[in-house]
Amino acid sequence: MNVMLAGKSIAILAANGFDENQMTEIQRALTTAKAKFKTVAPENGVVNGWQKDHWGHYFPVDAPLGEALGSDYDMLVIPGGERGIAKLKTNLHTRRIINHFLEAGKPIAAIGAGVALLALSPRIAGMMIAAPVEAHEELKAAGAVISEDVQETHDMLLTSNGEDNAVWVADAMILFGTAEQPALQAA
Repeated sequence: MNVMLAGKSIAILAANGFDENQMTEIQRALTTAKAKFKTVAPENGVVNGWQKDHWGHYFPVDAPLGEALGSDYDMLVIPGGERGIAKLKTNLHTRRIINHFLEAGKPIAAIGAGVALLALSPRIAGMMIAAPVEAHEELKAAGAVISEDVQETHDMLLTSNGEDNAVWVADAMILFGTAEQPALQAA
């Protein structure tokens, strides 16, 4: 896969307790694609990952969530991790960022528990979403249609129930690369 995203800016939305494996795999792919990415988090300085059953590594926070603007980014990544997602759900700035990306039709790649954040936006009504069982009710309440598949793409939204991180990362890169094409053709 030779997706190049040079010049594109990606926000990775995370909070203490994010799924470290999901985060590092997408970061690795974005680095290979020459994308600029920033970790956007409610924490100051660093955000702590979660590895299966214990705390993981610290990652630098590049942009405070309260100051981040969706218009500063071309794409959004939402890794899972129930602890981190629980924190992000209570932050009003999370809703603002997600609404911006959905309203603007910008690419979003969400996986595992991170998919539940999409329920914060009324824009997901009618969208086909793949999500872990724990998120089904809140997504349905927001009007989403739950897919039986492990992964689903609806327009510029890629969602995964979290069962296959490698496939999600590969498909996220394809989605982001596809979003790149109209800009290249217009140049």
